Amino acid sequence: MNCGSHHEHVSRPVAEKASSNLGRRNFLRAALAGGAALTGAGLVAACGSTQPVASSLTPTAMPPDLQQSKLTLVPLGTKAGPPPATERVGISTALVVDGKTYLIDCGRSSVTQYKRSGLHYREMAGVFLTHLHADHVADYYNYFMMAGTTGEKNGDVVPTGIPVYGPGSAGGLPEALGGRRVTTVAPQSPTPGTREMTDRLHEAFAYNGNVLMRDAGFRDPRDIPDIHEIAIPAATGARWDNTAPDMAPFTVMEDDRVKVTATLVPHGPVFPSFAFRFDTDHGAVTFSGDTRHSENLIRLANSSDVLVHEALRIPPDAGLTEDVIDHHRKSHVFVNEVGPIAQKANVPSLVLSHIEETGGRTIDPKVWTEEAQRGYDGRVTVGEDMMVVPVAKR
Repeated sequence: MNCGSHHEHVSRPVAEKASSNLGRRNFLRAALAGGAALTGAGLVAACGSTQPVASSLTPTAMPPDLQQSKLTLVPLGTKAGPPPATERVGISTALVVDGKTYLIDCGRSSVTQYKRSGLHYREMAGVFLTHLHADHVADYYNYFMMAGTTGEKNGDVVPTGIPVYGPGSAGGLPEALGGRRVTTVAPQSPTPGTREMTDRLHEAFAYNGNVLMRDAGFRDPRDIPDIHEIAIPAATGARWDNTAPDMAPFTVMEDDRVKVTATLVPHGPVFPSFAFRFDTDHGAVTFSGDTRHSENLIRLANSSDVLVHEALRIPPDAGLTEDVIDHHRKSHVFVNEVGPIAQKANVPSLVLSHIEETGGRTIDPKVWTEEAQRGYDGRVTVGEDMMVVPVAKR
């Protein structure tokens, strides 16, 4: 870990030495497969070094052609939770790798933000859903119904057969908080996974699709997403009442630009809830998804170049009871507790996204940075909607 001042910027591509003639993804694949900690592999400079490891993170203004970047992180929306807000839109992040875009979550207004960013729908290479809470999927179907509405030759639209990776069915529901009696929506199938959710959305908007196919030559929306429900290794014993047992990261997908690995993270009663890591030839980025403190996440994020982590802040004068604070703690990480997570994961750059201050208060980046910096030697960036974060391997 960088043990010096995080304000210094020094280029130190030590990962290239460690990987020798192997590609970065091949090297990391071998290490992760064996469950090895990468710190001993030469990927990170020792704390006794006279120069600190460079921050891989420098937010910039929106470039004229973002689609040409090698590895760039764009938080399209950074707000946590379902309630709408005017200053931030719902959680959604674009990761651009060699000109192709991988979308992580599809919160409220994601489709519009994607367009505003200058990214091309036609260059989308995959959609990844960390879990199926509404604030992560509110705009999911709009990528097919709105951004995929014409034939591919007629405009900038989401391509046919775009792979979607998301959770399968939870398989069970928890008891209501406090022992309350509640009703169950769709009792015949109350825990749909990504595939069933998508099929039901096709049906819910069937009239729109059927009319537009006939009236305007639009594609069949069912042809646009190619659903892959993420299979959790059976040996973990994970299920809806054992949501995030200790486990090693596992592979979700790999193409010629990126390898995606995942792990389960604890997010209250939600199951499955995933964190994702994207390894590329230009660097590695890990997304925490929604989680409380998780050793699974720390293991997944180990020696990434950037960790994108959720955070919650409860102001000292919020007036919340200990029971309410404890309830929040079962699903999220408080901002003053995020820094030690990034420190333990040996990550030089921490980006806070999916962020919220209780009571709907406006986030003060200075306060948040100071609290997230506690116990962390790297660089902290409080995410903002449409921020552009170039990533480079250290």
